Amino acid sequence: MALFWRIFGLNAVVLGAATALLLWAPVTVSVPVALTEAVVLIVGLGVMLVANAALLRIGLAPLERVTRRMATVDLLRPGQRLSVDGHGGVPDLVRAFNDMLDRLENERATSSARALSAQEGERRRIAQELHDEVGQSMTAVLLELKRAADHTQDPALRTDLQHAQETTRGSLDDVRRLARRLRPGVLDDLGLISALTTLAIDLSTHTGLAVHRSFDPDLPELDKQTELVLYRVAQESLTNVARHADATEVALRLCRSGEVVRLKICDDGRGIGLAHEGAGIRGMRERALLIGAILDLETSPEGGVQVNLSVPIAREGG
Repeated sequence: MALFWRIFGLNAVVLGAATALLLWAPVTVSVPVALTEAVVLIVGLGVMLVANAALLRIGLAPLERVTRRMATVDLLRPGQRLSVDGHGGVPDLVRAFNDMLDRLENERATSSARALSAQEGERRRIAQELHDEVGQSMTAVLLELKRAADHTQDPALRTDLQHAQETTRGSLDDVRRLARRLRPGVLDDLGLISALTTLAIDLSTHTGLAVHRSFDPDLPELDKQTELVLYRVAQESLTNVARHADATEVALRLCRSGEVVRLKICDDGRGIGLAHEGAGIRGMRERALLIGAILDLETSPEGGVQVNLSVPIAREGG
């Protein structure tokens, strides 16, 4: 039944019941109206309004559910659908809303895939330029400084040149580390486990965090895109721990649970609290959608944040 006829029918039922009561009930209206008659009419009007409101509340409840879901829906958390039964105006509206969410999620996943693919390509290009151009130029400067320090006879100048060497060497290490973060060559050359190990060691070396690693020996073979998503999620999670968590320890685990590969990063920091999800976390959710994975953030047993990324193996053919 269409929404118009449903509301019309509800009002007709209420008004018909009120009319029937006036026709067959021992109630009359005199002129002027007596007090008892006025009380009966007012009570009847109140009952009629309450009944009409209750029936309309029941009839329009699906619309309220659609309104609440529209205010809270998040395309980065797929699968948020409304249950629907029957046919007609309101059920058809709910079905149309669910179909719209399907289209929006598919379009969001497609556009995110293009954007992330372009981002990875740009990272690869910048990393290559840093390694080939900036890195080589700084290496040449370092060699020139060493040769000048070896040939100078002035002790003070030699000391200054050696200090410049150390500064240049430190900058060269920073450039190489930045290039590795932009495009982890070890991921392509040695695989996911080696890349995660290198990531954990670098974080521990430069921040002082104790990073505990745990990798199951029976992990299935995953494709390149899945490995890249796992690496980027681990990288962003560990970076968030180092920048915001005020933690002393963090655990990095990659394991297999049935037909799912799980990546877990757990710290002992101050937790996420009431803070809103930033661009980094939403970026992780977008990457998870690319491979059909599920990303959850919850409070860890140590009081910090636990990041869980669950990747279905069947999707990857593992």
